[in-house]
Amino acid sequence: MSAPTDDEFLPVEASFTPRELVSELDRYIVGQREAKKAVAIALRNRWRRRQVPPPMRDEIMPKNIIMVGDTGVGKTEIARRLARLARAPFVKVEATKVTEVGYVGRDVDSMVRDLVEAAIATVRREQRETVAARARSNAVDRVVTLLQPEIRQTIERDKPKDTEAARKARPETIELRREVEEGLHDDAKVRIDVQAMAMPAGLQLLSGPGGNEEINTQIQDMLGNLFPKKSKRREVTVAEALQTFTEEEADKLLDQDTILRLAKSRAEETGIIFIDEIDKVAGRDRGHGPDVSRGGVQRDLLPIVEGTTVSTKYGPIRTDHVLFIAAGAFHVSKVSDLIPELQGRFPIRVELTPLGEAELLRILTEPENSLPRQYQALMKTEGLSLEFTPDALEAVAEISAHLNRLMENIGARRLHTVMEKLLEEISFKAPELPREPLRIDGNQVRERLAPLLADQNLERYIL
Repeated sequence: MSAPTDDEFLPVEASFTPRELVSELDRYIVGQREAKKAVAIALRNRWRRRQVPPPMRDEIMPKNIIMVGDTGVGKTEIARRLARLARAPFVKVEATKVTEVGYVGRDVDSMVRDLVEAAIATVRREQRETVAARARSNAVDRVVTLLQPEIRQTIERDKPKDTEAARKARPETIELRREVEEGLHDDAKVRIDVQAMAMPAGLQLLSGPGGNEEINTQIQDMLGNLFPKKSKRREVTVAEALQTFTEEEADKLLDQDTILRLAKSRAEETGIIFIDEIDKVAGRDRGHGPDVSRGGVQRDLLPIVEGTTVSTKYGPIRTDHVLFIAAGAFHVSKVSDLIPELQGRFPIRVELTPLGEAELLRILTEPENSLPRQYQALMKTEGLSLEFTPDALEAVAEISAHLNRLMENIGARRLHTVMEKLLEEISFKAPELPREPLRIDGNQVRERLAPLLADQNLERYIL
C-alpha cells in the first residue's frame, strides 16, 4: 500500500504563512495576538516538518501549547478556527470529563478514538464532494423510476445491457428527469426502502454509562454483524428521497479503504486535540470526593501527549505528531500545580489578555454573525425590524466591561447576558408589537439597564 502524499494530508497548510494565518484568525477573533502567533507557528512547523527528509522528519515533534486566560477571551475559538482553516481533524475534550483508568467514565484514550472518528467524517465529506455529481445523477434516475412504475416494469423485462439505454431513450423519461432536477416534484410522495438494523433492544444495555468504552464498542460491532439488516418501507417526499438516494449512491462510489487510510494518516499527522479546563485537574489528590482521580488523569495524559500508540477499532493510531493545545483559566490553581512531567509536554505557554471595553465593542460590530445581527435575525422572524445605533452598542460594551470589573470576569460571554436583559421585554412582547421599526439608542440602553446597575445584589439579575 502506497503512503499518502503531502497533498492528500493537508493542501491548505502550505498556502498560509504565519502572518497570513494570523490575519485570517483576526477576522473571527478580537485581540489575543500572542496566542494567534503561537498557533500559527505551530501549524506552519507541521508543513516544515514534512519537507524535511527522513529519518530527521520522524524526530521533529510538535511543540504543544498551553493557553492561560479568563473564560470568554477566545481560547477555544482560536483552536477551533485554526483547525477549520487548516482542514485538520479537531476534537475538543473537557479535562473534567476524563477519569483515571479504573474509575467509571471515559479514559484518556477516548480522545484519540474521537479524533479518528472526526478524521473519517472529514475525509468522507471531502470524498463525497468529488462524486457528488455522479451520485446526484444516479439518485435522480432512481426517483424517476419510482415516479413512473410502468417504466420500471418495462426495464425489468429488458435485458440488463439494454436497461440504461431503454430508460434514457424514452421522451417522457427525459422530460420527467428534467422536472425532477428542477425541483418541480419535490412535494410529491414516493415510497422507498430504508435499511434498518434488526438488533434486539437489550443489546443497547452493553453501551450504558460506565465500563470500558472500547470494549462496549467492539461488542456492539461484533454482535451487530450477527443480525441481518432489514428493509423498512417509508413514504417520503421526492426531495427527501433524493437526499437519501444521493447519500446511498455516494457511498457506493467511494472506496472505504482509501477513506480509512487517509483518515488515519490525517489523524496522526495533522490532528489537533484541544484539552479544555485543564486547570480543574491541577493540584494534589485529596483522596476523596469528586476530584479523587485528577492526579491520575494527569499521569494518564503523559504518554498520550508525549507520543504512544492507541488501539482503535480502525487499527492502531500513533499520537507522536498530534498537536495538543491545553487551556484553562487557572484562577484557583496555577500552571505550576500541574505535575512537572505534564508541564514539560507543553513547552509553549501563552497568556491571553482580558477583554476591555474596546475589545467588547469590536466583538459587537466586526464579526459577520455578531450578537446584534443575531438578534435582528430573530426579531425578523416576528416581522420586526430591529436597529441598534452606534452609541447603543458603545453603551452595551461599556456596561459589560463595568460588570466584568465589578463581578467575575467572564469576558465576551457577558455580552450575551447584557443583550438578553436589554431585549427581554421586546422578546416577550414581540408577537403583539406593531410591525414597525424598533430603534434602540444609547439612552434606552442605559435606561433599561439602570435598575440592574443600581442594585447591589447583581447576582439576582445577571451572571
